[in-house]
Amino acid sequence: MLKHFSAMILAAGYGKRMLSITDTIPKPLVKVNNISLLKNNIDFLFKIGCRKIIINTHYKHNLIYNFINQFYSTSSIKISYETNLLDTAGGVKNAMKLFDEEDIIVTNSDIYWKKENEEDVINFIKSYNLKDECKLLLVKKEQAFGLINKKGDFSIKNNLVKRWEDGEEIFYYSGLQMISLNILNNIPLSKFSFNDVWDLQINKNSLYGNIMFSRLYHVGDENGLNEAINSDT
Repeated sequence: MLKHFSAMILAAGYGKRMLSITDTIPKPLVKVNNISLLKNNIDFLFKIGCRKIIINTHYKHNLIYNFINQFYSTSSIKISYETNLLDTAGGVKNAMKLFDEEDIIVTNSDIYWKKENEEDVINFIKSYNLKDECKLLLVKKEQAFGLINKKGDFSIKNNLVKRWEDGEEIFYYSGLQMISLNILNNIPLSKFSFNDVWDLQINKNSLYGNIMFSRLYHVGDENGLNEAINSDT
């Protein structure tokens, strides 16, 4: 169990599936009922006890920089700007020097967190042991909104995570994980995906997971945005 934790919010992507909106703003600044996804993520993390947040940026990075300066100038938030996109894991590896801890939370910025998620995420953090190295928070298909993939991302048995196969119960990756930065240090690449990391851990029987019980709202496209908007009504 971690007594203190820091987090990284992945916010560097182009948001291409929402081009009618993201041609003028980066997806993390898309609003759900007047609250941007980025503000939703930041406030959620600080509320559950996070002490420092790193945000990576690339596309329309100046808008995110201005947003942080305007609303969180006194908070423990730092920006990790990427001149060239480094993919998900590469972006975290690039920002490693900004962290004090070896084990951190990483979350996608396109999750719309709600109060009902707090207990799940807090329990997930409490359950993390340093020996775990990498642990994913998973959600059942019927609890996931804004995700329409007919195939699962993963299966899970006795907290051990594998890639999903036909016929298994469908679990999606929630967008939040805990990971040891040492794993990324051991990969001799600067640009790479967390899918590469997870496959390496699966090959070692060392990818772990928890299942969340609350509903998850993923804002990956306009359908997901509408689902999140309607969840507050």
